[in-house]
Amino acid sequence: MHRYFEINEGGHNIRCKLYYSDLKTIRRIIIFCHGFGGHKDNGAAEKFAERLTSKYKGAAMVTFNWPCHGDDVKKKLTLSDCFSYLSLVVEYVKQRYQTEQLYCYATSFGGWVTLNYILENGNPFRKIAMRCPALNMYDALTGTIMTQDNQEQLMKGKEVPVGFDRKVPVSPAFLAEIREKDILQADFLDYAEDLLIIHGTTDEIIPYEVSYAFADNNLIEFVPVEGADHRFRDPQKMEVAMKAILEFFHL
Repeated sequence: MHRYFEINEGGHNIRCKLYYSDLKTIRRIIIFCHGFGGHKDNGAAEKFAERLTSKYKGAAMVTFNWPCHGDDVKKKLTLSDCFSYLSLVVEYVKQRYQTEQLYCYATSFGGWVTLNYILENGNPFRKIAMRCPALNMYDALTGTIMTQDNQEQLMKGKEVPVGFDRKVPVSPAFLAEIREKDILQADFLDYAEDLLIIHGTTDEIIPYEVSYAFADNNLIEFVPVEGADHRFRDPQKMEVAMKAILEFFHL
């Protein structure tokens, strides 16, 4: 089952979705952080939530829209707003369900934001599992996701619509923020035992080699999935990812 809800605080309106089997027994919550251009009704998240809530009593999952994503109402994308959204969602579920048993499942851009978030704010999660995290977000955005016209317009100081399911407004200022936040140069050794990276060997957006090297340098558990693309569109390969994440969470 699922239900929609909103968090209205600090001038933000965060649109969320809760997956659950029994509202009265919720004790463990996974917060799902979708990728660039995605939204809270993410199909992969729904499939994972169905598995989670049918197999683990007391477990639930919350998805939400990043700023300017899905049906979010913001018109300007900033990293500080992304951090605020994640903080507010974390605090809401902790207070609403009186639990510290929080986990994170993040994909692509969601993984990049989450890693930057814990560097600046500490880690509120017991475990963080990332599927194809956009560790080289700047390169991925400028080299793969954006069109040549997008880049030319940005060089002129203009904001451009970029993305997949919904076009997201990217400004020169946001692009500069991403370039500055080079997590490939950061040290995550203190968080390593609580992190998992799953990456497809044929990812067309985030190079597999980038994730492998990052995980190796930071002693992070790494699960390669042979032949999987960025979105893990092959159901059998997605099954491998879901199984690895649930085992890592030890729910």
